[in-house]
Amino acid sequence: MAEVPQYKIRELRLKANDIRRWVIEMTWRAKSGHPGGSLSAAEILSVLYFHELRIDPKNPDWPDRDRFVLSKGHASPAYYAALAMRGFFPEDELLNFRKLGSFLQGHPSLIVPGVDMCTGSLGQGLSAAVGMAIAAKMDNRDYRVYALLGDGEIQEGAVWEAAMCASTHSLNNLIAIVDRNMIQLDDFTDRMVKLDPLEEKWHSFGWNVFSINGHDVRQIIYALEEAKKSDNKPSVVIAHTVKGKGVSYMENSPKYHGKPPQNEEEYKTAIRELEEARRGI
Repeated sequence: MAEVPQYKIRELRLKANDIRRWVIEMTWRAKSGHPGGSLSAAEILSVLYFHELRIDPKNPDWPDRDRFVLSKGHASPAYYAALAMRGFFPEDELLNFRKLGSFLQGHPSLIVPGVDMCTGSLGQGLSAAVGMAIAAKMDNRDYRVYALLGDGEIQEGAVWEAAMCASTHSLNNLIAIVDRNMIQLDDFTDRMVKLDPLEEKWHSFGWNVFSINGHDVRQIIYALEEAKKSDNKPSVVIAHTVKGKGVSYMENSPKYHGKPPQNEEEYKTAIRELEEARRGI
């Protein structure tokens, strides 16, 4: 596998920081949204949209494009930021997030350029991704399908039904990524429904499994490259992350799963910390 140049690693880290900046700006202006799980997924989305996915912003419906399903649809602020930064629509549109009349609804919809699946009802995104991967096989197309799941979400039984289906059909063109930030809506995942041993569970369902630091862009790139080498199995990347990553008072806090900065001081603190982080990249 070719070494990824350091300039590319830095570029992707900067993109992740810019995604985080937009997450704070969007949720603060809307006074609603889900910053915690958006911030934890910033590097994953940076790698997908600025390195991995075969897509064309000028032709969002290109039949041979790679597909992406944001199964954890509440992380739409980070998703929309990545799409806008990639050129699917003007970045200024992000300022209308969750506003009446805006196409940037709280959860992804097919009316948004670049979105391949309406999501937000948790536990269903992987099933949609499986269907897309089967369709690619049936149509003899070589696109891949990627799905980003939340760890609280995979407590849902439909996820594991989809996982069984994927391995049964040897969907080596399907790559799932689990944002393993250890927190869901109500509390830490282990206090709700324990998921470990998570890697062993996916193995037992017939998947290739890769366990990485989900904030290390180099590890994300390498895991995806290894996953694409599979000739008879779907692959899952367990990306260990920090909920609220990049904003000190949001990190590892269930409170900010679905709450934006609560006042101007929190907003300014978040922006300042992200600006400081950017200078250090």
